[in-house]
Amino acid sequence: MPETAKEFDILILGGGSAGYSAALRAVQLGFTVGLVEKGNLGGTCLHTGCIPTKAYLHAAEVAEESQESEKVGVNVTFESIDMAKVRDYKDGIVAGKFKGLTGLLKMKKVTIIEGEGKLTGKDTITVDGTEYKGKHIILATGSVSKTFGLEIKDRVLTSTEALQMDYLPKSAIVLGGGVIGSEFASMWNSMGVDVTIIEGLPHLVPNEDPSIIKVLEREFKKRKIKFSTGKLFKTVEQDSNGVKVTLEDGTEFEADICLVAVGRGPNTEGFGYDEQGITMDRGFVIPNERLHTGVGNIYAIGDIVPGVQLAHRGYQQGRFVVEEIAGLKPQVVEDLYIPKVTYCNPEIASIGYSQPKAEEKFGKENVEVAEYNLAGNGKSSILGTGGLVKIVREKDGPIVGVHAVGKRMGEQIGEAQMWVVWEAFPEDVAQFIHAHPTQNEALGEAAMALAGAPLHG
Repeated sequence: MPETAKEFDILILGGGSAGYSAALRAVQLGFTVGLVEKGNLGGTCLHTGCIPTKAYLHAAEVAEESQESEKVGVNVTFESIDMAKVRDYKDGIVAGKFKGLTGLLKMKKVTIIEGEGKLTGKDTITVDGTEYKGKHIILATGSVSKTFGLEIKDRVLTSTEALQMDYLPKSAIVLGGGVIGSEFASMWNSMGVDVTIIEGLPHLVPNEDPSIIKVLEREFKKRKIKFSTGKLFKTVEQDSNGVKVTLEDGTEFEADICLVAVGRGPNTEGFGYDEQGITMDRGFVIPNERLHTGVGNIYAIGDIVPGVQLAHRGYQQGRFVVEEIAGLKPQVVEDLYIPKVTYCNPEIASIGYSQPKAEEKFGKENVEVAEYNLAGNGKSSILGTGGLVKIVREKDGPIVGVHAVGKRMGEQIGEAQMWVVWEAFPEDVAQFIHAHPTQNEALGEAAMALAGAPLHG
């Protein structure tokens, strides 16, 4: 017989971005909280996703800047990349954030329940033989790397294994040209690796606006990042010398390693969701728009819910569900209004409708767009980056999408989000004053252009 432990107001299965944000908001609202986690608090984002990959990308940026320093009159000699030290740098960042998060949760009186949990009743999670009760239960078990059935070992890696490498390969094949694949390809290229991306769809980062895709593909070609698009891979073979990837049309590619970066899927297998009658589809939990599963007082948040798999979406959903439980009637945030950034070089930032999606929604004749080329932006010239800002509006109506590409342009997504979410008109935001010289000015210039009064364009 399982041992019965204490009951909580809110019991959360999963301590990643979504789960721990729900826990913190819950204690703010006076609930007692139990947080079940079998691994490290912080989940994928902190340990094998957002934070470690961006640490690697920063190291790559330093490497690239040092190789181009003579252009600005700084004589620096680039010698080599010590991947073991890069890994140590990354591990130090992760360890510091992990320590801070663990301390914060304990300080806030969140009860951390270590072990592998399973939903065993409409109000029960069993952890290593002990039952924990929750008046409300939140499922937040996160995501795992998709592998398309490939065996992950030795020279065939997912991002998790790639982040633990203590050496730098001479060449790499990246399966998948989406966010993860583009970031790793960019990072390795800056470190001197010969990179080839294989993407089955017609373009890299296929979910972005066509204008953004065009710039990224052009810049990747300039950087000698090779890519094959529009053809699916058929087989991946490896031996002690390297890997060989064969496409469906028979084309072959060879390299030292192969990174499988074809996306992430929901981590729901073995957690007992089906047994409790929760609606599932292709591994995802299917809740209603207010994230209730339709079973008892059970909610689902984060990467196990269909939609964009982003840490900040998980944060928002964690807060949302707890406020829903508290009767605060929080506002539903559609995925359309969640900002996205791809941290390759050049960076991509986007929110809202792309031009094709806007034309599909409102009709082609009811959509207006404006682009501002970063060649006219002083700070971008100083940084040595090309790119653009593109704004999409409903004709004679509000801004419905903002898209940008260029080095460090991800930092501009905050203002862009406000424009889209608050349904601002270009004529209104064109009056904002943007500090000079900053890349932020590029947003203002694009808004002025769309309002019919361009200044530098």
